Amino acid sequence: MATPCVPDAAAEANQAIRTFMAERTGRPLWPEEQAQYEQLLAAWAAAVHQA
Repeated sequence: MATPCVPDAAAEANQAIRTFMAERTGRPLWPEEQAQYEQLLAAWAAAVHQA
């Protein structure tokens, strides 16, 4: 039986991380950006563990 198509939280979190990092290509993250990245990473990890 097929599962209905629903947004995949892990995929969405992964895309948010990719977009965030792509906007900062070629330079290290500033301290406030590092904190934001860690929040995105935590959201991704939580989504992966819920799947």
